[in-house]
Amino acid sequence: MSIRDLSNLPAYDANSLNDLKRLSKNNSPEAIHAASQQFEALFLQQVLKAMRDATPQDGMFDSEQTKTFQTMLDQQLAQSLSAKGSTGLAALLEKQLSRSQPHGPAIPAIPAAAADPAAPGGNPTPSSRFGRDTLRGAALQLLDEQAPSNSAAKASKPATSFVDKLWPHALEASRSTGIPPHFMIAQAALETGWGKAQMKNADGSNSHNLFGVKAGKDWKGPVVEKTTTEYVGGVAQKQVARFRAYASYGEAFTDYAKQLSNNPRYAGVLGNQDASAFARGLQQAGYATDPMYASKLERIISGNTLRNQLMG
Repeated sequence: MSIRDLSNLPAYDANSLNDLKRLSKNNSPEAIHAASQQFEALFLQQVLKAMRDATPQDGMFDSEQTKTFQTMLDQQLAQSLSAKGSTGLAALLEKQLSRSQPHGPAIPAIPAAAADPAAPGGNPTPSSRFGRDTLRGAALQLLDEQAPSNSAAKASKPATSFVDKLWPHALEASRSTGIPPHFMIAQAALETGWGKAQMKNADGSNSHNLFGVKAGKDWKGPVVEKTTTEYVGGVAQKQVARFRAYASYGEAFTDYAKQLSNNPRYAGVLGNQDASAFARGLQQAGYATDPMYASKLERIISGNTLRNQLMG
């Protein structure tokens, strides 16, 4: 296959990845240009996919067949946008590769620990937290190198963000439930308004209840009362309810994992790696009465706020 034929390939075809890898070893300006352009197409297709995933798809004409054709359309749209240089990413990559790899350009590599959390020393990194998307991680790495102002902004960001506080506990809960840690953090964000609306005890201290778990008759621990909105027959009603109070976020995650693991209603939620299926599984199991709960949770999982905090 010639270099100029590469622009006509589907943006996410497996063979195009092999061609991209082959072209990256070719020490010529044409090869660098083609590889950069295809890289941009791959990146754009991931962006389009994230946008589609964040959009409710419960319409009359939505089906697995329409999703398949939508994916094919997005592939070609990403290829077309890349060919036009719509984002400037390909030009940025081409400049970077030409400057830093004069004797044999190569697609920027992500360390093994970043690409796979199971690799030696592989503590989860931003790219691995999003399903080991090394292409996205490489693109973002290049953008950071080319934009010092962005790096400075990140350095000034408070180290103790909402995600930073919860990530170790989410990892531990993930080991026992099989649920991706960022799914659980997204749910905690939905329940607490990104930590800004956490329930307080009577003395003003934090109840650490991240998941809106109520205190039923079997709960023997401390409780906190709060006015909450429940939907009865689709109608919102204000009610005063009793919720569980914990001594720490670690306790909250442990109890959350236990609740899901010990209740057969949530069997379909455990180990679920698909954001939409996870969110809908929780709602169908009766986790919340809000009819929009699944849609809200799915939007947070796929949204920029969580993504940016995971990268902070």
